[in-house]
Amino acid sequence: MAVLGLAASALAACGEAPAPSTGSGGSALANAFDVPIAGLSPDWVARFNDGDRLFQIVLRDADGLGPLYTRQFCGACHDDADGLRGPGTAQKMSVVRADGVTPAADQSLLAYGHTVHPYVTAGATTPILPPADPSVRVTNRLGPSALGRGYMEAIADSEILRVAAEQAARGDGIHGTVNQVAYGSMPNPDPSFDAHQPGDLVIGRFGLKARIATLDEFVADALQSDMGITSPLRPTEFPNPDGLTDDAKPGVDATADEVNLRADYVRTIAIPWRAKPDARGQALFQQAQCSACHVPALHTRADYPIPQLADVDAPVYTDLLLHDMGDALSDSLADNDGAATPRMWRTAPLIGLRFSREFLHDGRATTLQEAVLAHGAPGSEAAASAQLFTGLSAADQQALLDFVNSL
Repeated sequence: MAVLGLAASALAACGEAPAPSTGSGGSALANAFDVPIAGLSPDWVARFNDGDRLFQIVLRDADGLGPLYTRQFCGACHDDADGLRGPGTAQKMSVVRADGVTPAADQSLLAYGHTVHPYVTAGATTPILPPADPSVRVTNRLGPSALGRGYMEAIADSEILRVAAEQAARGDGIHGTVNQVAYGSMPNPDPSFDAHQPGDLVIGRFGLKARIATLDEFVADALQSDMGITSPLRPTEFPNPDGLTDDAKPGVDATADEVNLRADYVRTIAIPWRAKPDARGQALFQQAQCSACHVPALHTRADYPIPQLADVDAPVYTDLLLHDMGDALSDSLADNDGAATPRMWRTAPLIGLRFSREFLHDGRATTLQEAVLAHGAPGSEAAASAQLFTGLSAADQQALLDFVNSL
C-alpha cells in the first residue's frame, strides 16, 4: 500500500494505457500494476486504497462467511497482490448427453445449481459437490484479472452495439452477440454509477460470459455466490442442501458501502503501462483478423462519473461480445448466462496479458500460441483467424505473439 502513491505518480508522469513511447523510466514502469489511474482526486485515491484493503480481507464466520462458500476473499480469484488472476478457480457442472458435451434437457440431478461449493461453515454440514454420476461434466473457470475494468464499465452501450452491427455485416463467420441480460440485483442505494431496477434489460460485459453489466453488481454477485456474503444488492443466501437461510452473522452481512468500495477499487485500477507497440506485430494482429474481436479501443461515455475514464478511447482489446468458439471450448452450461450458449464466451480483454501464465477461460493453454490455436477448433467463429495465423511464417507468428505479449 505504501508504494501506491509513488507508482501512481510515475504513471502520471510517463503515461499509462494509451501506450506511450518507451522513454526514460519506461522499463521501470513495465510491471507497474495494481495502482490507481493517473489524475484521480484525493477522495478517489482514498476510495481506491480503502477498497484495496477490503479486497484483501480474508472473510470469516463473524463476517457472515457461508454457510457454503468457494473462496474466502476477493484476491483468491483476482490476485490481491497485483490485480491479476489469482490461484483460485471455480468449478461448474452440468448434466450432459452421451456425447459428453451437449447439455441434457433434464438437469434435476443438480438440485442446487451448477456451481460447486466445496466448503461449509456456520452450521452447514453438506457441501455442493458434483454427483458421482458419469453424466455430470465438471469444468473449470479461472477468475479474470481486475486490471482496467473501470474502462470496460465506462464503454458506451452504443459502442458495443456498433461493433456488433459491423460484425453482422461481415462476410466471414465472425458475428458477435450482445448479451442483453436482466439486471439480477436489488437497486444500489448509491445510484452514482447506475440506477438499475430488478429485471431491467441491460448489456452484460463482465464475467467470462458477459452476464453482468456493472462492477457493483459484479462485486455483490461474487460476494454472495463465492463467499456466501449477502448485501443490500444481494440480500439472500443461495439455496443449499441443509436449507440454511442465514449464517453466523444474522441478517445482511456486508453494507452497500463495503460493496461499493470494492467496486470503486476495481473501477480505478489502471491499465498497466504499455511500450509503444511494434508496428510489424500490430499489423500482423490486424492481418490475422485478431482485431475483429479483440478490438483495440472502444469509446467511453462522456457522462461516466470518473472524469479520467469519460469520453476517451479505452484500449481494452475486446468487443465485449459473445462468440461461438465451438464444442472444444464448450462448458456444457445452458440457460445460465443470458444469451450465452454453452459454446459462447465473451471476447477476453487483452489487458495485462503479459503477466498471465495460463490462458483461455479454464487455463488449459499454457502459452499464447496454444491459446491462439485453440481458437481454430471446428465450429469456432475464430477458425479462419487461427488459420491465417498458422499460414504466417514462423518469424511473423512470433512477431504477432510478441505484440500480444506486450499488452
